[in-house]
Amino acid sequence: MTPNLLRGGALALVLAATLPAFAHRDGGAAADPAPIVIGHRGASGHLPEHTLASYALAIELGADYVEPDLVATKDGHLIARHEPNITATTDVATRPEFAARRTTKLVDGVAETGFFASDFTLAEIKKLRAVQPAGERDQGFNGRFEVPTLEEIIELVRRKSAEKQRRIGLYPETKHPTYHQGLGLALEDRLLRVLTRAGWNHRGAPVYIQSFETANLRYLRTRTELPLVQLVDADGIAPDGRLTYAPPFDKPYDWVVSGRAGGFADLLTPAGLAEVATYADGIGPWKPYIRSSACTLVNGACSDVNGDGLVNDADRTLLPPTDLVQRAHALGLVVHPYTFRSEQRRLAKDYAGNPVNEYLDFYTLGVDGMFSDFPDAAVAARALFLLKTDAGYARCLIESRCGRGRR
Repeated sequence: MTPNLLRGGALALVLAATLPAFAHRDGGAAADPAPIVIGHRGASGHLPEHTLASYALAIELGADYVEPDLVATKDGHLIARHEPNITATTDVATRPEFAARRTTKLVDGVAETGFFASDFTLAEIKKLRAVQPAGERDQGFNGRFEVPTLEEIIELVRRKSAEKQRRIGLYPETKHPTYHQGLGLALEDRLLRVLTRAGWNHRGAPVYIQSFETANLRYLRTRTELPLVQLVDADGIAPDGRLTYAPPFDKPYDWVVSGRAGGFADLLTPAGLAEVATYADGIGPWKPYIRSSACTLVNGACSDVNGDGLVNDADRTLLPPTDLVQRAHALGLVVHPYTFRSEQRRLAKDYAGNPVNEYLDFYTLGVDGMFSDFPDAAVAARALFLLKTDAGYARCLIESRCGRGRR
């Protein structure tokens, strides 16, 4: 495999249309191809995240699901932004009419200064335009796209699903649910009302709901049959590959508020996974929980192994994988790790600068799907994985008969 395999995404587009269907463990996504590709904030590696254009591009590149992070406006509408603080992802700071809205709020116990969605009505949000928050990515689309509502995203996904004649789904995340509850803008019932109006609040609908908190997932379990996914975070990776934990990335924030002991790592112990299985259908772990990496120490610090003058993931060496996927599967939980990205600095040295190699590694480890900023790379790698592991896939791919019900 060579890096230019992914140029233009043409291979991904062809292979997405012919991917076979497999049964999923959760029962509600049985029509999904496995493993699924989730467009993380859309195709956020290419376009400003959480815009209709980003979601549409993810679908064009073959994503099975698109992921909107949901926050609430002052008047109770759900919009797609990565955080309640919209400073980094919109042009709000350049709008003089909103300058007085700049403020400081506590989000999960951490003081943040900026502009917050809950201080704006939907009509005001619609005056803003999205920007690319990652400076290393293309800034040429800044200021072109609106901030979409959940309803607008659903309409896009349904229209594209009919247009493409393939199942495309929604994978919303309830962002900072305890924070929103404190504002009187709880997300859970608002989300379910929108899904119900769309006819998507039932088992078998093309929807997963995810959260880093546990209490709101337990509440949702009493209100919906849709598959729920427990996200699992950490703060960073130590030089030896162990995960590190520092607030607010050490534990679900509802545990902080309730005084519950323990942290995110406890959710992935045998007892923790068994607990998760009582209210959720899957886990969404940060990918180092499945396979981490270590650096080479020089004078007590990680060194620049590849000699590019920088110290980052490209200087780290992979460690043996954990048994997390197998343990989760034994309890009937699907495993959807996050987040896969194509920039060279984000790829461990073992992947030789080719993101396809990382995807192939995780597909081989048995994950049921993954969140990717670059769904074209994930889709192409998935097809290569199937060509290697499914004896009948090459023929059905060539003959364009890899449709639903092949198995």
